[in-house]
Amino acid sequence: MLGKIITFIFKDNSFFYALSALLAGLSAFFALTKQMHMFQQNSYFPRRYIPWLKENEKGKFIIRAAFFVLYALLNMEYAKGIRVLLCTAALLIYTVILAVLSAGHQKKSIIPLKFTARVKRMYYALGTVTLLMVVLQFFLLGGDSYWALSVNVLLCIFPYFTVLLLWALLYPIEKMITRYYINDAKKIIASYKGRLKVIGVTGSFGKTGTKHILTAMLKERYNVLTTPKNFNTTMGVVITVRQHFTPQTEIFVCEMGAKRSGDIKEICDLVHPECGLITTVGPQHLDTFGDVDTVFNTKFELYDSVKQKNGSLFTCGDCEDIKTRVGEREVVFYGTDTNYDYYADNINCSARGVTFDLHLKGEKIEITTKLLGNHNVQNIVGASAVAHSLGVSPAQIKFAVSRLTAPEHRLEIKRYANGSTLIDDAYNSNPVGCLEACRVLSHFAPMKRVLITPGLVELGDEEYMHNKRLGEVAAECADFIILVGIKRSEPIKEGILSKGYSENNLYVAASFKEAYDKYLELADANTVVLIENDLPDNYLK
Repeated sequence: MLGKIITFIFKDNSFFYALSALLAGLSAFFALTKQMHMFQQNSYFPRRYIPWLKENEKGKFIIRAAFFVLYALLNMEYAKGIRVLLCTAALLIYTVILAVLSAGHQKKSIIPLKFTARVKRMYYALGTVTLLMVVLQFFLLGGDSYWALSVNVLLCIFPYFTVLLLWALLYPIEKMITRYYINDAKKIIASYKGRLKVIGVTGSFGKTGTKHILTAMLKERYNVLTTPKNFNTTMGVVITVRQHFTPQTEIFVCEMGAKRSGDIKEICDLVHPECGLITTVGPQHLDTFGDVDTVFNTKFELYDSVKQKNGSLFTCGDCEDIKTRVGEREVVFYGTDTNYDYYADNINCSARGVTFDLHLKGEKIEITTKLLGNHNVQNIVGASAVAHSLGVSPAQIKFAVSRLTAPEHRLEIKRYANGSTLIDDAYNSNPVGCLEACRVLSHFAPMKRVLITPGLVELGDEEYMHNKRLGEVAAECADFIILVGIKRSEPIKEGILSKGYSENNLYVAASFKEAYDKYLELADANTVVLIENDLPDNYLK
């Protein structure tokens, strides 16, 4: 009996080819972890993922190709006996190594791969393909035919091609699923006809903070639902509507993000806002927008939607990129100009917060808030303008502002390592906000002030200029600076040193882990550290 089993196993090497196909398929699962992670962080868009590949993976392609050619040669039809066993053993070792590397990648990642329904569908599709190859190899092809095995080996050696293949295979299905969810959300919103007011909030900077403030003000009078955290894409809004709407909801404050023309319109076509707030327009996501004119036109897709319902659009008059482009559009300006119906003056910023006088159509109230930074004054004024227009009283506005705390990771004050103080601004990634955060850090003197930052991204041709400017301002605000990313930090370092900053107080780390270890050498109860823009893994190198 044993002899028959051994004869079957070794006959024509078919068992080992099938086993190798299975091991290669399993390897493909583990090899996919990093590439799926990067694909997710690039929003599942091949047009963003492929440039990342060209920049980060091109040096590894030749090595992978050579490995595959070597493996193919060893498994040609004339390769019998011990070579087949060696190749199977090599694949087993390769699978174990990839499993360890996959676990390590997840552990050290700043934002690990999230196993969303979409990611699971891609893994299921990979499993279907690899198992199909095993079945073909073992039950249908037989003998020494190894082309089905070669498919699985290709999937594990070139995981970036695997990602793109799975994306292409599932694209029609994903479109159908997306359309179903969008239509379901539209039905829910339509069922509130006459009972729901939708307020759209967008802008290059400050939209999340302003949404947070506006929601607090409106809750003094209404039952309010808002998009949570950074759920500002079409599907983020869909999830909010499908999972969080209740019969009692009176106002929906909808944050609207965009990285390309049409993104705001797509959200507006879903929720149909009757009121809009555009915080600012500026150089953000220029790698996809191209220029500020396109940014402006995209943000003002909200204006077009609001005006279709004869609603009001509020926007910051202090923003030059808006003032110079708004033209004949009918908008309500707010800011620091005393000619506006809604403005602030007598502004005083410190490490404890901000105080200023808020003017609401001729009525003045004194505002005190724990929120840090001059930019939060604009956010409060803009939110107050919308809330006041909807019947929230000045007293209610003042009370709501007095209770405000910083949104998570946006100039949020926390206790940190060795009793130090952390200013957590990890979610801030725009040129204006980063400079303002550095100025907030300057208010904490005479404490020892430390800045940790990888700089700014997605600014196209202007990225170098804005990062250099960040370095120039940082040099005037921080006693010690720790930059993250050897190559990425070069323009920031140039800006810092241009101000005569001591190189002894400047350190460049390869990762956030290394930056943290360096910070521990400085941290004590008299230290404050600003973490400015905690970039996801696809940007760090």
